Amino acid sequence: AFPYTVPIFAGFWFLAMAYGIQMSTSGFSFWYPMIMSAVIYGGSLEFVAVSMLLSPFAPVQTFLMTLMIQARHLFYGISMLDKYKDTGKYEPYLIFSLTDETYSLVCSGEIPEGVDGNKYYFLVSLFDQFYWVLGSVIGSVLGSVLDFNTAGIDFSMTALFLVVFVEQWKSTKDHASAITGVAASVVCLLIFGAGNFVIPAMICITIILFLMKKFRKGSDEVNGKNMSENSEITEVNVMHMSEEGEVEHV
Repeated sequence: AFPYTVPIFAGFWFLAMAYGIQMSTSGFSFWYPMIMSAVIYGGSLEFVAVSMLLSPFAPVQTFLMTLMIQARHLFYGISMLDKYKDTGKYEPYLIFSLTDETYSLVCSGEIPEGVDGNKYYFLVSLFDQFYWVLGSVIGSVLGSVLDFNTAGIDFSMTALFLVVFVEQWKSTKDHASAITGVAASVVCLLIFGAGNFVIPAMICITIILFLMKKFRKGSDEVNGKNMSENSEITEVNVMHMSEEGEVEHV
């Protein structure tokens, strides 16, 4: 599983270090990002959590903000029901460790030949979290000994998402899902605004992809039925030609 997680390692390493540096420059010790990376393990939420920890105590606002940021994982989870339904003892951790990057890797990658699928999913998820935790700790330590301007460092999360999107675009010729995601996001952004478009966009994307899948499944069934009928017709024609040949021979 390790070779398949190397691209995630490259992205997580610098992204987690950026998070650790931000935590350090905000006045937190290295064990804060270490524990948060191990327990929360939600990159975008952890970046936002820095400002939450520095703000006055507001549990309701924090809950709603967390729900809005991480709500996309509800849709990830639904789409992973088939892959994770028979994972047994690995299932609780697989559910907890399902991040954007792990999701893209598990969905787009094929399980290596001769490798147990459940162990593969588990190790991919474990490696990805290990990269994140280690990177955040290293970033926190570096941030405590180095003095530099950290303005814009949180953009590294957006940059990683763009890299994942481009890699998925290159890996397949069918771009319907990607175009659907971009189009739905832009429309929802224009309608609901930058602060409220994520959840409506995810709902629209899920509905559209579900309808597309259902339509394609229906089309495949119709095509399969037509091919079966054409095959039967061909067999009948061959039988008739064979019978006519026998009659002529007689």
